Order: sequence, then C-alpha cells, then structure tokens
Amino acid sequence: MISEYKKTDISKILNIINDASLRYKGVIPDDCWHQPYMSELELIGDFSDGVRMYGYHHNNTLIGVIGIQKVKDVTLIRHAYTLTSYQGKGMGSALLEYLLKKNQNSRLLLGTWKKAKWAIQFYEKFGFVLHTEEQSTLLLKKYWKIPSKQIKNSIVLERF
Repeated sequence: MISEYKKTDISKILNIINDASLRYKGVIPDDCWHQPYMSELELIGDFSDGVRMYGYHHNNTLIGVIGIQKVKDVTLIRHAYTLTSYQGKGMGSALLEYLLKKNQNSRLLLGTWKKAKWAIQFYEKFGFVLHTEEQSTLLLKKYWKIPSKQIKNSIVLERF
C-alpha cells in the first residue's frame, strides 16, 4: 500500500534512503559519498522546501520511498529508494507509477548519478529520456540545490 509520509516519519524514510544508497558506494566519486548518505537535517530541509514523500509499506513495514517537489514550472522526482532486500521486486515500479498517475499534467524531471546505470535504465523503462550532459547541467543548476561536484557527476532524465 502507498501513502504519504510526513516530517514526523523522517527516521523511517532515512532508514530506506541510507540502506538503498549503499549501492552508490564505490560507484560515485569518493568525495560525493558519505555515511550516512542523507542526514536528518538534509531531509528536514527538503521537507521545508516542499518535498512530499510517499512510501510503499508491506506487512506494516516501510520498504520504499519516493518524493516529488514542485519547483518553478516543473515537478522533480526526488529520493526514490527501496530497501536493498526488496529491490527488483516491483515496489519501486509501483511507487513511480503512483507518482506518474498523480502528476500526469506536469513536466517531470529527475536527476541521478551518471554512473548509476541501473537507475537510468529503470527510469527509461517508464518513458524517461536522458538529457545530454550540457542540458543536464543547465537543468540541475536551474531546478536543484546541489553542490557543483554533484552537478558534474549527475544526469537528468525527463518524461515528455
């Protein structure tokens, strides 16, 4: 079942993000990797910036999360993660399909690490198209609040 999660659920959300993000270790640049991958303060800041989080729970356990954020004239997909032990079992797909249905009339963008080939392939299965590096850099600077090192190592996908 999918439902919205609030700021009061931060510890549950962080558990998902920090577990699933272990996959990035050794893939993304070492100076972009840190433990935990996302801090409580960072997620609180995202909630304050308008990120809305949705979670997939199964047997009373939160196993996957995905967020959206309206920024200017677009909707960003943010923080899409599934617990490592549940990856590849359809929960991430269910979360993404849920957001796609809720945001049918929005321009949807998402950013991910260039070297996260598994993530890029996942989104391409849902009709997202990879922007060029040059276009991605422009979009990342316009719509995201992330460090320049992360911009350099990230790519943007869009669903038209």
